Amino acid sequence: MSALPTATREWLTGPGLTRLWENVRKRLEGNGVQATGSLRLTAMNPQERNDLSLLLGKPLTGAAVTVRLDVLDARLRASAAGLGLRQTLEEIGPPLTNRRAARADATARREQVWSSLASSLDASPLTGQEWIRQWYDLLRRAGVPRGVTPEAAVWTLQQAVQVLTTLLGSERGGARGRGELAAMATGSAHGLDDGSWLARLVQRGVALAHGAEFPDDAAGRRALWRLVSVTPDEVSSTVLTYGLRPVGEGWREHALRERAEHHAETHLTPRDLHSLCLQLPAGTLIHVCENPRVVEAAADAACVQPLVCTSGSAATVVFTLLDALAVTGCRFAYHGDFDWPGIALANRVIRRYEAQPWRMGTADYEHLAARSQAEGIPQLALDGQLINADWDPDLAPAMTALGVALHEEATLDLLVDDLSRQT
Repeated sequence: MSALPTATREWLTGPGLTRLWENVRKRLEGNGVQATGSLRLTAMNPQERNDLSLLLGKPLTGAAVTVRLDVLDARLRASAAGLGLRQTLEEIGPPLTNRRAARADATARREQVWSSLASSLDASPLTGQEWIRQWYDLLRRAGVPRGVTPEAAVWTLQQAVQVLTTLLGSERGGARGRGELAAMATGSAHGLDDGSWLARLVQRGVALAHGAEFPDDAAGRRALWRLVSVTPDEVSSTVLTYGLRPVGEGWREHALRERAEHHAETHLTPRDLHSLCLQLPAGTLIHVCENPRVVEAAADAACVQPLVCTSGSAATVVFTLLDALAVTGCRFAYHGDFDWPGIALANRVIRRYEAQPWRMGTADYEHLAARSQAEGIPQLALDGQLINADWDPDLAPAMTALGVALHEEATLDLLVDDLSRQT
């Protein structure tokens, strides 16, 4: 039930007082919900001037007026409303928010995050280590990530201290898996997965403790974990390969050569790449494709050229393999999809390895588009943000003009022909 009489509510919520209440609400919410200070209304129309004159009990003749909130509060209490300014506003609109108190509360809750971290560090075996102050200061400057509540932040920082104590304290243990360590600290084997705030907190501490730079790629982060005898998952991600014939004499090199002789594809894990000697004959040309279907077709056709597949956006393991091959003097040729994500990935590979584009020119695209149309193949619309091709400035305009996206499967026969030729 409203505390305001019906007629009074209707008059107070009329258009003549709408601007007044909007401005009063902002002022009260910003000053601790106190009926103090004043505000100024300008460019008032006749109805606003008339209604405000009645409300304040004095005639207003100008286009602007200064309203003292304490006077307005007293007038409302003495009127038919019978309520003070704050109560009146909450009767005719949503509850007021004390923004000043909310800001003070948020500040206090944020401060509690860092005082809690300081207490956790003081009580941990890490407290005497030189890097701890740097870690604390660095985290405080960076602040809590957007969307993380102060309560969740306290809990995550305590977990970080616990993990760092396990890794860098005086009673550190032997080698362990990252999933095992995460389960011990968080109850979840994914608690220290790459990209999580907890993982970044721990990695920052490990880097500072060892005087190392904080890495900006997955390979560097894995190396950082190994500094504290933590083994990241090195078996679930793979890179798809075909026809690699390394010259080493270990069983892994023999196995790769044997699979190549039998025209069998091979999935290599980061663990494999650590152990393999990937020395190929100098100047070997490695073809790189985007879609696994190309590898499958190459194997079916018993192609002779070595091939590496990025399987879409190219996980870190893909670049780890290509980096290792580049160090041995291998050359690269790249083919991908004729769509904007495909052009972006092609730019990345071609820049990184100075790879030659492989059937990725404007003429190739226009030929494939015309061929697919002539064969009655449904046209796939080209969507997304335009990306220019580093190797061919005419390609993006041609793709935009035709508006057709072409995946590697449209080029499959031509790619297999290329991979079947002896160099």
